[in-house]
This record gives sequence, C-alpha cells and structure tokens, in this order.
Amino acid sequence: MFSKIKERGLNTSDLKLIAIVAMTIDHLTWLLFPGLQRVWFVFALHIIGRLTAPIMWFFIAEGSYYTRDSVKYIKRLFLFAVISHFAYSFAFGLSAVPFKSGIFNQTSVIWSLAIGATLIFAVQKHKLSGIVTVFLIILANLLSFPADWSCIAVMVPFFLYMHRGDFKKQAIDYIIFAMVYAAVYFIFIDRVYAVLQLFICLCLPLLKMYNGEVGSNKSMKWLFYIYYPAHLFLIGFIRILLYGNVNILF
Repeated sequence: MFSKIKERGLNTSDLKLIAIVAMTIDHLTWLLFPGLQRVWFVFALHIIGRLTAPIMWFFIAEGSYYTRDSVKYIKRLFLFAVISHFAYSFAFGLSAVPFKSGIFNQTSVIWSLAIGATLIFAVQKHKLSGIVTVFLIILANLLSFPADWSCIAVMVPFFLYMHRGDFKKQAIDYIIFAMVYAAVYFIFIDRVYAVLQLFICLCLPLLKMYNGEVGSNKSMKWLFYIYYPAHLFLIGFIRILLYGNVNILF
C-alpha cells in the first residue's frame, strides 16, 4: 500500500486530511492531558501534532501562487482569523482580549498565516525595493509574534514561496525555522517542549511526495475553514465540562 502511495504521491486533499487528523490528535491531547506534561505518550501525541502547522504553511505558499484573486484570498484568511481567534481562545481557556494574560498564544495561527499571505502578495507580486521589503518583514514579524506559532508561521510560507520549485531549499527553510522556534521555546517557555518543536521537520517526507494535484475531493478546500473553528469550539465546551473555565495550555 505504501509503495502505491509513494508511486502516485500525495495530492492537496491527502495532505490537508493528514493535517486535520494530526491537529485533532494534538488538540485532544491538550484537552485530556493539560499543560506541559512530561509523560512519554503525551509527548508522542504532540509529536504527531507537529505535522499540521508546516503543512498549513506549505499551502499558504501554494495558495498565494495559484490564487486568481490575491486580495480576495487574503480577505478570506483575515475573516477566518477573526472567527478562529474566538474559537482558539475558548478552546484553551485563554482571554479573548489580546495581551490580558501575557504575550504568547494570544490568538490562533490563522492570524499569522493571513499576515504571511499579505507579505507574499506585497513583496513578491509588487517587486518592492529592498528597504521597503525589510520594513514589511519586520512589521509582519512584530504583528505575528504574539500568535500561536509566532513569526515562523509568517516567515516559512514567505520563504517557501520564494523557493517554490526547489524542495531542497524549502526543506532547509523548515529546518532553520524549526531550530529558531525551538530556541524561542527553550529560552521563554519550556526546555523539554523546545525539543518537541524540532519534529516540525517530520512533514518533509510527506511534502516531498506532493504531486501538485488538487485531488478529486473538491470540498476539501473548504473543509479546513469549517473544521478548524468548529472543532475548537467543541473542545472549549468539553474543557468547561471537565475542568471549568481554566487555561489548559500552560
């Protein structure tokens, strides 16, 4: 079976389904085993969850390349980010008011993805000067820093777009930014869970099998937009039933 999959490769629908399953496992693990637990099977389940974000970053780069209307695409992402902000906050017991409880995990990763798509559109499709480009990159990093996955959810899609068609360079992008994110975790959050972030690179064998095809399931395009906030709201209700209105991340 694996040989057949390897032969035909993985299409967009396949990879997005893998991302959804991995994300669900990761979020359910946070729900059932709150906090930064040093238990091997909890750690293993979170490792599976590391597949989701890098696949999402990859498809932001692909979506930015293939979209016929970049402005409409970016508007849809920001609308998705607003909806997901409340779903994300409710799911994990965070304040919906940014910076009320700190500077990390103030909103969902979708906010960073929307900024990443905007940065790609501004820099790559408008051929801006070097100084303006540097300014926009710094601004994008500042705006995305407080979100889940922070700045790398902006920078990885940006560099994946720049290196599109060269998987070796894209793989290096993933490795470099996985190390950067692990370093941030090591310094500011938790040393053990810093190691967890290096497993972002597990996405590379899957992305290497990407065949560039959309897949026969056309509804997969919209499934993630619906599933992401919906499953977070459900997790939030279960969280309240199990623990009350408490933070289950850190």
